[in-house]
Amino acid sequence: MRGLWTALALMAVAPSAGWSQNHVPIRLDSLSTRDHSIDYIPFGPGERLYYKVKVGLFSVGEGTMTIGPVEEVHGHPTYFAEWHIKGGVPFWSMDSYFRTWMDTETLVSRRFVKDQHEGGRKRYREFEFFPEERRWHRIDHDTTGTLPSELPLDDISFVYFARTLPLEVGDRYTFNRFYKDEGNPVVIEVVRKDEREVGAGKFRTIVVRPTIRAGGLFGEGGEAEIHFSDDDRRLIVYMKSRLPGMSLTLHLEGIEEGTRLERGGLTAGGGGGRRPGGGS
Repeated sequence: MRGLWTALALMAVAPSAGWSQNHVPIRLDSLSTRDHSIDYIPFGPGERLYYKVKVGLFSVGEGTMTIGPVEEVHGHPTYFAEWHIKGGVPFWSMDSYFRTWMDTETLVSRRFVKDQHEGGRKRYREFEFFPEERRWHRIDHDTTGTLPSELPLDDISFVYFARTLPLEVGDRYTFNRFYKDEGNPVVIEVVRKDEREVGAGKFRTIVVRPTIRAGGLFGEGGEAEIHFSDDDRRLIVYMKSRLPGMSLTLHLEGIEEGTRLERGGLTAGGGGGRRPGGGS
């Protein structure tokens, strides 16, 4: 269970611009932020997703993915997103938060915070990103370094960026946009379509298989799969990964729709949504 949400976040990334038209490998990670405004973003402030975390057949925790009000960072409007997971098993527990501030035009990360309490161990890390300067600053440790890309993505912004993609079966994506260079490259394969029934209802899904150089839940041989809803919301419906001696799964339990931002105005993203325990 340690590092579950960090590993989950690394599941879903893609090229900096452009989509595959003929199911061929794609590598487009060299464009600047000026070239990467995203036309359609399927989420917005107010979105709240509820999850159940299981090891095998046993529930071991619950989680939420929330998008708050737009906030300004370094003079840029950003989506503020927060993930929280709390739970555990006998003699081990966790209560951790991950927070990201993503540019509303490009979804590049401009600030990232990890606040982890896992198994009696506490870890806090706070980063400021300056994409135009290819520079990061770690606030809690007062250190600086070089970003590997002008389009940096952190553990969480990767997931939201992936929701903007078509994810056609047969596509294979390669990228070098993770803010830590040792995490690059990441390969994402779109392997099939499926159906998945979870607490939030029954969904048609698009299944992706991530392979991450850094290993962990999505390392080679882990047989990890992510199920995105096959609709214009691209919700994370289900995730699985095999670890030594166990099978770890994440299940969508409830949905509260947000308000999708448009250039020049607001467009309602849906009604009040459905809280855990209801179907859809």
